[in-house]
Amino acid sequence: MGGQYKITGDKYPRMRPARRVGRLAFLAVACATVLGVAGWGTLQLVDVFAGDDETSSAKAAARCRTTAAQANASPAAVAVPRPAQVTVNVLNATTQGGLAQKTADELKKRGFRIGDVSNAPEEFDKRVGGTGVLLGPAASLKTSLPVLGTQLPAAERRTDAARKGTAVDLIIGDGFKGLAQPAVADAALAELTAPRPAPTRQQTC
Repeated sequence: MGGQYKITGDKYPRMRPARRVGRLAFLAVACATVLGVAGWGTLQLVDVFAGDDETSSAKAAARCRTTAAQANASPAAVAVPRPAQVTVNVLNATTQGGLAQKTADELKKRGFRIGDVSNAPEEFDKRVGGTGVLLGPAASLKTSLPVLGTQLPAAERRTDAARKGTAVDLIIGDGFKGLAQPAVADAALAELTAPRPAPTRQQTC
């Protein structure tokens, strides 16, 4: 250029764009730092959740093993009395004479204790149309009555909460044809005192 403005010397004045380059470099370093921290945090979170999944899987496996053990466990034997510990009153509710005594004699041979042998009281006399009724106190429902029931499976079982003592009644009905065969009764009694294990179920854990 001519005139009074002339550039002299071998250096030029510094321009503003040089400052912009420095700022861009600073921003690039800052962004790299932020991305690095974010990546590290993500890895930590992944490890945490992975650990939770492993813990949950371990707990689920433990529960599965416990359930399988419970399902495959053999049931405990039922605590029922022996026939010799059961006192039976044999009562005849039919019109057939001598049936109570005959039945009582057979029960005695099978190990039961015999109490009263007579006709049934009025509330049952000639009013039992089935094989018979087994009657006892409330506590006998899972003890004496099941044992006596092995001798007469088709008989109805009843309990009387107001009844005292431990004796149970065998009330013979019009459908009575005799006690169960000894072999059948013995097998039922054995099943009652030592039930078979339930079939093993396949676990799908």
